Amino acid sequence: MQYDVVKNWFKDDFSELDPLLQKLHLSGGELSGNINIYYGKGIAGLIGKRLAKKMKLPNQGEHKLLVSISHSPKGLHWNRKFNDNNIVKSLFVPFGNNKNGYWVETTGPVQMKLTVDIINGGWFWRCLKVSLFGLPIPLFFVPKSKAYKIIENGKYIFNVSFTYPLLGSLVSYKGILDAKYNE
Repeated sequence: MQYDVVKNWFKDDFSELDPLLQKLHLSGGELSGNINIYYGKGIAGLIGKRLAKKMKLPNQGEHKLLVSISHSPKGLHWNRKFNDNNIVKSLFVPFGNNKNGYWVETTGPVQMKLTVDIINGGWFWRCLKVSLFGLPIPLFFVPKSKAYKIIENGKYIFNVSFTYPLLGSLVSYKGILDAKYNE
């Protein structure tokens, strides 16, 4: 069943997304392929490994990833399966629209208030607020995140990375995935 959760949130700006991102967020589907996970060096790597464990990411290296994207009246569902066993479920609930609103991503006890910037047809998440067990965490304590999805040559390319000032890269994962759209 089709829900226009994403289209309604973006309003007229939905047409600025790459047509394949529009299709994925109108009908849902699956993304699959190999990703690479990297950890920082030294203390940054130790912190990255702890963060990755909380995010249920596998060890550094190449891994299979299957992402199931669906929509419901509740919001946008992203279920990530690493190597056919580590499952990370996220629910993104929209509030308002892209001009005055945000999304709330809930993954376990962590909630992130996010907005989206459209850059050259790509979807770039920007973190506005983070809470743990309902308690707000000042953003200067939270690792900086960079998360985006773009289309190049018909392939879905994504990157998720976490860094911390003075320490550098903590953990990142990225890859090129093939899309299978729901009809």
